[in-house]
Amino acid sequence: MRHRVAGRKFGLPSNQRRALLKSLVRAVLAHNSIETTETRAKDVRILVEKCITTARGGDLHARRQVRKVVPDETLVKKIVTEIAPKYKDRPGGYTRITRLGPRRGDSAMMVKLELVED
Repeated sequence: MRHRVAGRKFGLPSNQRRALLKSLVRAVLAHNSIETTETRAKDVRILVEKCITTARGGDLHARRQVRKVVPDETLVKKIVTEIAPKYKDRPGGYTRITRLGPRRGDSAMMVKLELVED
């Protein structure tokens, strides 16, 4: 039984799954949007929103917490100084998922995951 077990496995071992999600989070925060499958986007959205919410604190502890997911210090600086202040008055919902249609090879639903611009 998998009652109350969150997250998807994506058919990967846990270390590869963690690496996949971290790289997708980095891509979203670096480029403001990515195109990926719907299931991946739903899992990445959770991590991106947690990163931005944590970075809104702006102190040293917040930077270190964000660095757990995003090990690149220049990207951490961008998140804390540029991205997080934009959402200072917003109580969540920093990302948007837009459906693009099925992928040609395997008919997986493709989506665009982007940061909301206000």
